[in-house]
Order: sequence, then C-alpha cells, then structure tokens
Amino acid sequence: MLNKDSKIYVAGHHGLVGSAIWNNLLQRGYKNLVGRSHKELDLTDQVAVKQFFDEERPDAVVLAAAFVGGIMANSLFRADFIMMNMKIQCNVISEAYAHGVKKLLFLGSTCIYPKNAPQPMREDCLLTSPLEYTNEEYAIAKIAGLKMCESYNLQYGTNYIAVMPTNLYGPNDNFHLENSHVMPAMMRKVYLAKLIHDGAWDKIATDLNKRPVEGVTGTAAKDDILKVLAKYGIYDNKVVLWGTGTPLREFLWSEDMADASVHVLLNVNFSDIIGIEKYSSVHFGASTDGAVDRNHSAGRGGAIPSLGEIRNCHINVGTGKELTIRQLSELVVKAVGFEGTVEFDASKPDGTMRKLIDVSKLHSLGWTHKVEIEEGVQKLFNWYQESIK
Repeated sequence: MLNKDSKIYVAGHHGLVGSAIWNNLLQRGYKNLVGRSHKELDLTDQVAVKQFFDEERPDAVVLAAAFVGGIMANSLFRADFIMMNMKIQCNVISEAYAHGVKKLLFLGSTCIYPKNAPQPMREDCLLTSPLEYTNEEYAIAKIAGLKMCESYNLQYGTNYIAVMPTNLYGPNDNFHLENSHVMPAMMRKVYLAKLIHDGAWDKIATDLNKRPVEGVTGTAAKDDILKVLAKYGIYDNKVVLWGTGTPLREFLWSEDMADASVHVLLNVNFSDIIGIEKYSSVHFGASTDGAVDRNHSAGRGGAIPSLGEIRNCHINVGTGKELTIRQLSELVVKAVGFEGTVEFDASKPDGTMRKLIDVSKLHSLGWTHKVEIEEGVQKLFNWYQESIK
C-alpha cells in the first residue's frame, strides 16, 4: 500500500520514539517525510490540525506524539494527562480519516493493562480489571486511542493499527528530573552524584545548563545546586531512589521500537490481526473508489456479523524479558562507573509491581527485538554523555 514516494507524517518526530521512527524510515528509503515541532503545530488545536492535513494531505500517519511523564508527573497533572492526550488523538485520528489517510499507526503504552493483570500480559487482558491508580488517566486516554483505531476500522474500513510498547529508553530520551521516566532519571541521578563526589563542578554546570532542574542552572551557587538536587535524592556519592527496588520492569530500546513500528506500518494490516484472509473495504461500507462513506456501515457497528465481536486488535511491542528496578540500578551504576551507594526509599510508591507483556502476537507478525538491556543501558549512557558536550 505504501511505497517509497508515499508522504508519511510522523507526529512527535522530535520525541524518543518519533525521532527513531523518522530515522528508521529514512534508512529504509522513505524520504517523503513530514514533521512539525510542537511550536509549529499544536496537536491539541483542532483548527490547526485540520489546516495541517488540508495543506499536507499525507498518505500515512504515525501518531507518536503524546503528553508523557513518570509516576510523579502522572500524580500531579492528572487532568492534563487525560485531556491533552485525548485532544491529540481525537484531532489527528479524525483528520486522518477525513483526509483519506491510507494507513495510520497509533502508539500507546502497556500501562493500558490492569494493575493485577495475569503475567505476562496478553492483548486480551485489556479492560478485565482496574488500572494502576497512579497513571490511570494516561492509560484511559491510550485505551481510547486504540479503541478509536479499532472502531474506525470496523465502521469505515480504515487500516489503523495500534501498537503498545513497553517501557522505552534510548537516544533523545527525556532526562529532565521533574518528569522523566525511571531509567533516564536514575541514570542522571547516579551521574550527578558521581560528579558531586568528584568535585567536577564544570561538568555539573554543563549538565544543568543543558537541562535545568526547577529552573536552577549551572550558573547558580553551589549550595543552591546541592539543595535542589537533594530534593531528587542526589547527594555526594549517594543516590536515593523511589520505592523498594523490587518491582519488575521490561525495557525496550527505542530504536528497536522504531523498527517494530515501521515493520508494522509497512507489512501488517488490520486483516492480518483479526484473521480475515481477504480484507475488503467493501465489507465495511467504503465506496469502490476508495473514498469512505460516512453514512454507511455494514452489519452491527460496521463489523462483519459472521466474525462476532472484534476487540483487542492492538499489538504488544517489547522483549518479553524483565528485571527488577534494583537490578536496573546495578546496570546503571556499572555503566556510569559510580562507586557510591544507591538507597531505596520504601515510603515512596513502587507503582505496578510487575508489567511483563506477552509478545507472541508481535513475533507471529515477523518481528523480534535485537538490543538486550545490558547493552542498551551502556548505549543510553554513552548517548547522554554526548548530549551534554
């Protein structure tokens, strides 16, 4: 369906996954790419998004833009997490449909699954029990996004695929302590604690000038720097991390995620996921010239009645492997060359205790990961050091 000349819009192309998807497409020879920074296009602005689609008319869309953060950010900005993400998704998906986009790839998160879901989590455990409270709003937004894709496919015969990545890390990761995810936050904390012990104030200044902490830059007085870093558990040769260190987590290198995403974008159709050997838009009420008829939908809700209920059409993307947060901290300590101590504050929340996903559907569609966690942690630290030179 897509060829090397197809115009592909990557929403969120400066982000962790979006930038990796952009580069992966370029490496595969897809040069007709379109991207807009947040300053150029606010995806929460319905009028602006419509104008963008009117002007660019992309053949395919990768929706990798999202309002994201870790446990602290999710807890503090609950309204923002649900509203911002819902706006982004509704605007992009509805305009993609209105402008006849051939293929759309929606990126979600495995936080969509219930807090106490059976492990490893299969796609069909979605909506079977309550979510983890600390990121409930973000999860609900992402569930809505994947349901939008599923529902548009069933009602209008579109080809929108939703992929749910596990915890991601890699180049262009977010290392801002106020709202970063577990691995980059941990890595930066350990690195700064090492620099404090080494008395490397020039490097601390460089780091804070690149990514200020609560507005504190490298030009601030040493006492002010130490005070703000202590708020995030960063001390002279000591780091304090949230929780007990016992939760298990799965991590996927962002460039692996990008490769999986592009593989799905180019090779996987809705028909492959729901098991229809011959998927025809005629079944779903689209006109024969490819234009979608909003007023017609065949069968119940647009679905083919003989297929029964169709749900859980999203695809888990991960490694199928896990380690504890404590084990992760040991890999980070090794990569940074830190010789101090790492402590865990058990009074702080752990979040979900285990979040391993079942990746058999992904494997059956022809893709498996390449970068193992030990290699990936070292690669991430190498990238971080380069980013602050």
